[in-house]
Order: sequence, then structure tokens, then C-alpha cells
Amino acid sequence: MTDWTRPTPVPEWVARDIVEHLLSWLPGFLASGGFDLPLIDATQPGEAWRRRSDAVQRILDDPESAQRDFDQPQAGKHPLAVAIDRFYTSDVFMHTWDLARSAECPHGLDQQFAATMLAGMEPLADALLASGHFGPPVPIDAGEDPVRRLMAFIGRNPDWEPLT
Repeated sequence: MTDWTRPTPVPEWVARDIVEHLLSWLPGFLASGGFDLPLIDATQPGEAWRRRSDAVQRILDDPESAQRDFDQPQAGKHPLAVAIDRFYTSDVFMHTWDLARSAECPHGLDQQFAATMLAGMEPLADALLASGHFGPPVPIDAGEDPVRRLMAFIGRNPDWEPLT
């Protein structure tokens, strides 16, 4: 991505906002469970994302850190690696679709992972919508592929295209 001002399927967010979101919420989330992850300056979104990705990977590659208890009031108690996977990886996965659509390139997202995420999220539909983090589901044919169904479930129009 070279134009960080491109529109995205998230209303009122451009591509830079997606990256800033992914960079900014994880340190606070981890801090609320007793783990320190430094903030990263997002002036250069691509470089900032590489630094964040490297920092998270170091946590996951260190068995002591990865297995450390992460106890967060809303998320519950999990090994840190599980918490990162459950909450951060899923957010990165969904926002990868947003950025791919913004850049008008293929998303390359795994259909089975999307199906698993969707199956886990569907029973929580009311709570997810009430959280304000997701929009109302967009009607879509049940026979669509899992990525399209997941995006529709979280309130994205699977056919969204930037106005260029």
C-alpha cells in the first residue's frame, strides 16, 4: 500500500486508520492483563506494522512469554499466546480484508480460518453488535464463501469497492 489515505470498507476510516487501530489497541489490551508492549509511532504505517509484527512474534517465539498467564477482566484468563491469537489475530485477519479491498488487491485470506471464526462468532452476534465494534450483519446468500460470509456478519459489504 502506498496511498494510506485510500477509503476502506470501515466507514470514516482510511487505510492509515486501520493500521493505527491495529497498532494502538493491543498495548492497552495487554497492559490491562499485566503485560507490557510498547506503543509504536505510526508515522510510517508500513514500517510501524513491521515493528509491531516483529514485537508480537518475539512474544510468541519465547515459550516463557507465550505461556505466561494473561488475566484480563473482559477477556478472562488465558496463556498470553492464546489471548493474542484469539483477540489480535482475528482482528488482524478481518482488517486484512479491509486493507486488501482498499488497495484493490486480492485478500488471500484462508477460507477455513474464516469459517472457524464465523462459527465461533455467530453465537455471540448480539453481544458483538452491542459492543459497537461491529456493524449490523449485511444480508448475503448462505452459499457464499466463508470470507464473504464473515465480512457480511461483521457488518461489511462483501462487494464494497473504493470510489476511485
